[in-house]
Amino acid sequence: MAVRWRIAILLAVITTINYVDRSVFGVVAPAVRGEFGIGDADYGLITSGFLLAYGIGQLISGPLIDRLGTKRAFSLAAIFWSVATILHALGRGLWSFFTLRVILGIAEAANFPAASKAVAQWFPAHERSTAVAIFMLGAGLGAIITPPLTVWTMQSLGWQWAFIIPGSLGLVWVILWQRWYHPPETHPAIEPAEQALILDNRSGQHSEAGWRALLSHREFWGILIARVVSDFPFYFFLFWLPQYLIDVRGFDLRAIALFAWLPWVAADLGALVGGTMSSSLVTRGHSIDRARKMVIWLGALLVAVAVVPAYYTQSSALALALICFGLFAIQIKGAVFFTLPTDLFPADRVATVWGVFGAVGSLGGSLLGLLAGFMIQEAGYESVFLLIASLHLISAALLQIFVPKIAMVTD
Repeated sequence: MAVRWRIAILLAVITTINYVDRSVFGVVAPAVRGEFGIGDADYGLITSGFLLAYGIGQLISGPLIDRLGTKRAFSLAAIFWSVATILHALGRGLWSFFTLRVILGIAEAANFPAASKAVAQWFPAHERSTAVAIFMLGAGLGAIITPPLTVWTMQSLGWQWAFIIPGSLGLVWVILWQRWYHPPETHPAIEPAEQALILDNRSGQHSEAGWRALLSHREFWGILIARVVSDFPFYFFLFWLPQYLIDVRGFDLRAIALFAWLPWVAADLGALVGGTMSSSLVTRGHSIDRARKMVIWLGALLVAVAVVPAYYTQSSALALALICFGLFAIQIKGAVFFTLPTDLFPADRVATVWGVFGAVGSLGGSLLGLLAGFMIQEAGYESVFLLIASLHLISAALLQIFVPKIAMVTD
């Protein structure tokens, strides 16, 4: 296997660990909420606290990754969020869990900026959306692993160990990352032909531009505007799906363990389909702009088709199937949408751009998540499902308006 695809697999592994660490609380929540008296609005506050901190953390981590380099920055981030996950075992109520989720959010924020920077360094343009799709598999895979692993751990060892065990995995990954990751220019195991392919086909790797230049680009503002409304649907299902299945569809913990992972299998398939579809369109001669936007619109339309009937159907099985299809569609769009910073900006600025790009998504998700908690508490889930159905269409329309052409910017 070529070295660059091994790098993509390493990125997928740490993204999986990252999502296990953040997803555990959603599965543990019914138990700890009952034990510590945490209501719906309180739970919305806790999940929004994570997203708010995650957004702020991306603003901080992006420039640090560009300054420290991918290898060192990723190692430090993984150590910090692994320790933060383990510390969740000490949670004892609303404010302790809120504080721990804030710490975790800040620490986990480096994952996507650092992974995107690695993709920009290791992959030519026609392979980037596929590489992003591969590391995005970790988001779905983490959510697939989390329900059965967490339920088994809770029942066997107690809910505290549901945080301690996955938190320890990130520390193991750091050892492997330190040993196996090097830039393509100096990697000891890379073949000359692969090195030449990467270095000869990388575009826009260096820029002297600072913040003033970034802020002057319409494309920079355009992807931020489109991102601010796009993250909430994914995070809603990540944090609220177990609770929804229990509250509305009558699932118990055993049913959660058996079935709650299925939507995340669909999400991973969607990431692969979206990423490979866009890469295939580029290979077949379509422009980057056309290849990205066609797939983004396809995903956005399919989200709306799936999510509205998912709420209104009387069948729990059909509802779960439609939620699966909705997450499939969300990740079709996401695998391509998340490639845009690497398409538009030089590699030495990608982490900084991605940090801001991710931050506005997390901040938007945080505010909408806080609103969702109150909406669910006061009126149930219907309005939240309708909101989810519309947000990706709004995001695609905003991208079309504010980024009329996806192409590498010039200073």
